[in-house]
Amino acid sequence: MPKIALVTDSTCSIPKDLTDKYNISVAPQILIWGNETFEDGVNITPSQFYTRLKKAAVMPSTSQVTVSKFIEIYQRLLDQDYQILSILVSSKLSGTINSAVQAKSMLPPEASIEIIDSNSIVMAMGFQLLAVARAIKQGASLPECVELAQKATLHTGVFFAVDTLEFLHRGGRIGGAKRFLGTALNIKPILELRDGKVEAAEQVRTRRKSLSRIVELVVKQIGGRTPIRLASLHANAPEDARIMLEEATEKLNPIESVFSEVSPVIGANAGPGVVGLVYMAGM
Repeated sequence: MPKIALVTDSTCSIPKDLTDKYNISVAPQILIWGNETFEDGVNITPSQFYTRLKKAAVMPSTSQVTVSKFIEIYQRLLDQDYQILSILVSSKLSGTINSAVQAKSMLPPEASIEIIDSNSIVMAMGFQLLAVARAIKQGASLPECVELAQKATLHTGVFFAVDTLEFLHRGGRIGGAKRFLGTALNIKPILELRDGKVEAAEQVRTRRKSLSRIVELVVKQIGGRTPIRLASLHANAPEDARIMLEEATEKLNPIESVFSEVSPVIGANAGPGVVGLVYMAGM
């Protein structure tokens, strides 16, 4: 039976115990802070990032996973006789897939590497990976895993609230949520990842209302489909994320519930205080 390895990038937000359990290789995105360069989640942790951000005179920027890093990961797995399935962040949010494709082109043509656009990010991509990981453990072939990964993109979604749109706007990842720019400070935008892009969903008046409204939007979007898997996402806002995940869990009775924290690169692009809810439903 062929061996299949999964490769993703650090925007997936899968907790380490799950990447270890399923042997998922995570390629780090790049965080650039002044003259310093960090590998996302490798030599800078979320807590270190937010501590530094509070005092920073210069704001960080980000860059996609390097071609050389993908070559390093792919070659290591190929040397162990693995076939590779790489599920990566939406191409509408990052150039990461371009790096992966370039890396593949620089390896031997017979190398078995498939690259999938998750059309998503954070644990929405994470749930896609975990679905494939479970199939691999049950003996699925690489073509079957590719088909499952493509199907899974249609069953996941993300809703999230931000304290400010400044970070998304500065990074050019704001999409249709531009219409929320300039809204009153006490208005909290709720955003949605739709067709791989950040789009406007609604506006509410308080932080607490935004958490409850996100749960309501997820319930509506799921529309009775089962089974359900849920995950929180947060950038330095663990208590809000716990409240929202508990409320959603009570209403939806998921078969899996994951408390996840976004990586420094996501925090740099979305800003501190982001909190949201991810779902996979119907598969």
